[in-house]
Amino acid sequence: MTSWLTDAVFYEVYPQSFQDSNADGIGDFNGIIARLDYIRDLGCNAIWINPCFDSSFYDAGYDVRDYYRTAPRYGSNEDLRRLFDEAHSRGIRVLLDLVPGHTAIDHPWFRESAKGTRNACTDRYIWSNPGTQDANSPYESIRGFLCGISERPERAAINCFATQPCLNYGFGTVTEDWQFAADSPEAESTRLLMQDIMAFWLGLGCDGFRVDMAASLVKEDPGHVWTSRLWRKVREFLDERFPEAVLVSEWGNPSEALNAGFDMDFLLHFGPSHYMDLFREHPYFAGDPQADIAAFAEAYNQAYVSTHGKGYICIPSGNHDMIRMRDTLSEEQMKLAFLFLLTMPGCPFIYYGDEIGMRYVHGLVSKEGGYERTGSRTPMQWDDSTNAGFSAAPAEDLYLPLDPDVSRPCVAAQRDDPRSLYATVRALTSLRGEFPALDADADFAFLHAESHAYPLVYSRHRDGQTLIVAINSSAQDTSCTLDSQPSDTVFALGAPCTWQDGTLTVPAASAAVLRV
Repeated sequence: MTSWLTDAVFYEVYPQSFQDSNADGIGDFNGIIARLDYIRDLGCNAIWINPCFDSSFYDAGYDVRDYYRTAPRYGSNEDLRRLFDEAHSRGIRVLLDLVPGHTAIDHPWFRESAKGTRNACTDRYIWSNPGTQDANSPYESIRGFLCGISERPERAAINCFATQPCLNYGFGTVTEDWQFAADSPEAESTRLLMQDIMAFWLGLGCDGFRVDMAASLVKEDPGHVWTSRLWRKVREFLDERFPEAVLVSEWGNPSEALNAGFDMDFLLHFGPSHYMDLFREHPYFAGDPQADIAAFAEAYNQAYVSTHGKGYICIPSGNHDMIRMRDTLSEEQMKLAFLFLLTMPGCPFIYYGDEIGMRYVHGLVSKEGGYERTGSRTPMQWDDSTNAGFSAAPAEDLYLPLDPDVSRPCVAAQRDDPRSLYATVRALTSLRGEFPALDADADFAFLHAESHAYPLVYSRHRDGQTLIVAINSSAQDTSCTLDSQPSDTVFALGAPCTWQDGTLTVPAASAAVLRV
C-alpha cells in the first residue's frame, strides 16, 4: 500500500461542472486551480478528477479519443501539469480517471482497426466473426456487437454505449476462433499500451489513477482470474517505476480488487456491498424503518477481514453515477452520514457539492450520456452571484443548468455558519486528522449493528488509542451494551450520549465519537 493514503481524504471533481475560468460555460483546469485552496481548507488532501482526456463526449469523457492529450475544453497538457504542481504545493495529490476497457468509436486506433487490410491496430479491439452474433450479446462480459461501421465483415464488441468498442485484453475462456487468449501477444500488447499511458501522465506529475470498470478487461473470465493477473502485472510495473502511484478500482468487490494489486476499491451502487442501504434505498441514515444495517455490516466485515493489511475499502458520499445523497437525506441526516463516512476505515471520498448538500436536479434532459445521472452533475454552487459563481457565461451556455431553487445551498452561505453541513464536514475532516485511531488502516470492529435496529456502534483503535463511534439516525432514543465506560466525548452531533452500568444510550438523531 502507498504510504500517503493513510490519512488521505479525497474530493471528487467533475471537471466540466466545478469552476469555469474562461466564461465558456464549461469548467476547466484553471478553474480547478482557482479552487484548490477551498478543497484544502475543507480538509481534503487528494483529488479524483473525472475523465479529462480528449474525447468524443458521447459519454462525458468515458469515451477517450486520445489518451495522451487533454480535452481542449478543459485546457492543455501544460495546464494539467500546472494543476498537478499547484496541488502538490498545497499538499494535495491528484488522481486521473483512466478508462482502459474501451475507447471512443472515432479513436484513431479504432479507425485503423476497422480497415479491411491488416495493420498494427487490426487486433487491438474485439471483432467477432461475421454473422455469428446479433446485437444482443450472449456473452456476460460484452454488452453487444456493432456491424455496418467498417470495411471489415466482422462485428465489433462494445462495453457500454454503442460508441465504446472494447479494447482487446483477450478472453479467459476461449470458445470461438475469433477470440484471443488472455495471455496472447495481442492481449498483452494492449496492457503494455495502458502502462505506457500511465507512465506518461505519472511523469507529468499525476499521483495515480481511478480505473473505470476495472474488472471488465478480460472477457468471459470467471472469478476474474485473468483480469486479476493483468492488474498484478500493472502493479509490478508501477512498483518498479512509480512506487508511490495509487490505483483505485471501480470493481465493487474489494476482496478481488485488492488481491489483484489495487490500493483501494469502492463500495458501489451495484454489487454485493449493500452500500445503497446506507444513504439511498430505504436509507439507514434517514431512519427508515425498513433499513437493515446488519446486511451492510455483514458484507463490509467479510470484505474487511479478507483485505485488512492489503489495501483499503472506500465508501464515497456519492459520485457522478448516483443520485445525490441530498435527494433522500435532509441536511441534518447528512451530518450523521458524514460522521460515519469520515470515521470508517479506508479513504473517504466526498463528491463535489455533497459537503454543502447540493440537490439532485430532477427533470433535466440527458447530457453527454448522463441520462438519469445528469441531475447529479450540475454546476457547483459557490455563492449567490451570477450562475452561483460557477461561470460568467450566459446561463444558456452553461454545461448544465443550475439548480433552479432559490434556496439552493452554496458555499458562501455555509462557510461561516458553525451549524452548517459544510462546517460539520470540515470539523470531521479535522477530527480524522487529529486522531490516529481514525487513520485509514487503524483497527475496526462493529460493536452493535443489528437487523432493522439502531444505534450503529463501532470501534477504531491504533497505537493504544481507542475511539467508539455511535450513530442513531432514528426518531427514538436507543440503547445497546457497551462494556467499557467512555472517558470523554471528542465529537458530538445532537444531544449527548450517556453510559450507565454497561449500557450506552444514544438520543434520537444524534451521533458521537467517544474516547475510552
